[in-house]
Amino acid sequence: MNLPNNRAISLIVAAACAGLIAIAIFYFQNHLGLEPCYLCITQRVFVIAVGVIFLMAGLHNPAAKGQKIYAGLATLAAFGGSFFSIKQLWLQGLPEDKVPACGPPVDYLFDAFSATDAISMLLRGDGNCAEVQWQLLGISMPGWVLVSFVGLAAVGLFQLLRK
Repeated sequence: MNLPNNRAISLIVAAACAGLIAIAIFYFQNHLGLEPCYLCITQRVFVIAVGVIFLMAGLHNPAAKGQKIYAGLATLAAFGGSFFSIKQLWLQGLPEDKVPACGPPVDYLFDAFSATDAISMLLRGDGNCAEVQWQLLGISMPGWVLVSFVGLAAVGLFQLLRK
């Protein structure tokens, strides 16, 4: 069985990441009116990072050593995004009395605080991140994003270990 080459896989995964972001913005945010919380935005950044790494790998089409570097970076980014998906799932599972307070909108964070402070707040999450706004088959949005990150990490590992 002939598997697609590294370039084709990289470009397909980059397109899949672009599709995930498009669905998040155009369907969930614009059509359904769901506002992304701090951790949602952080997860989007990691999906974009994975997509950009795979796009660079596809456009560059490096030799084996370069492909392994791109695959390793993409896998690390997918693991990073997984961490924030798990963190949001943990917040969603907290009892109501343990949920942290809700913070200000993201626009305000970057207007009122330094970039490092605003990013730190984004990475911590807040009470808004504990709210389950949407589910499919009993799994909330960060659960599905985690499934996506696991798939992206699996492709990255496949590319990394591929001969």
